[in-house]
Amino acid sequence: MRALASAGEKVTAVSRRITTAPPGVVVRRGELASLGFAGVSAVFLMTPPGFADPLGPVLDRARAAGVERVVLLSSQGVGTGRHPAAPEEAVRASGLKWTILRPAGFASNALQWAESVRAGRKIAAPFGDVALPVIDPEDIASVAAAALLSPSHEGRTYVLTGPSPVSPREQAAAIGEAVGEPVRFVPRTREEALAALLGFMPPEVAESTLAILGTPTPEEQQVSPDVSRVLGRPPRSFAEWASRFAGVFK
Repeated sequence: MRALASAGEKVTAVSRRITTAPPGVVVRRGELASLGFAGVSAVFLMTPPGFADPLGPVLDRARAAGVERVVLLSSQGVGTGRHPAAPEEAVRASGLKWTILRPAGFASNALQWAESVRAGRKIAAPFGDVALPVIDPEDIASVAAAALLSPSHEGRTYVLTGPSPVSPREQAAAIGEAVGEPVRFVPRTREEALAALLGFMPPEVAESTLAILGTPTPEEQQVSPDVSRVLGRPPRSFAEWASRFAGVFK
């Protein structure tokens, strides 16, 4: 949103829970299933967890209202067969100009550990030594903005990763470095992790997420060049993300 507003675009952020946004961004609360698109030329589309309605009718309304371009936030798991492909298929069949983003795990998922780091300088997670190339959400946002602003990304599907794989144990060390004190890593069983994920994920998404975290395919551990190709710079590391958010963990 910041990148688009800084580029002089008129930006409206719509969500069920949104309350604040960067300067220059209009905030509206709303549901995707009933979203209107009057006066909108391009859409960044992120479906909420558990959204089961077909995207076709939403995209039909967008096209009828004059929307020209849609950028879909999908997931790397679609490309590796872990997650459903229906949202991507709907976007490709929509008649709109499209770009699809398939990010790996978000670096910001580490915020789930903020309370335990503040309270006891510890992080509990499963699969402590399985490394994945998690991505800084700021890099996803930058790629999305580029795709919304330029037609050169039409018809492209980008896999977005960080610059190198990093394990939960290494993430704990990076957060410790950021806060200036050691952060202890505590192994968690798969069953414990599943119970936690089921608190905010549908069962099938929780299971596929754990499959990626615990038994990733070579493709899911591979670093993609797409962030560098789109932005002309390397993606940010997890350590850079942790340093930027150090205050949350102190």
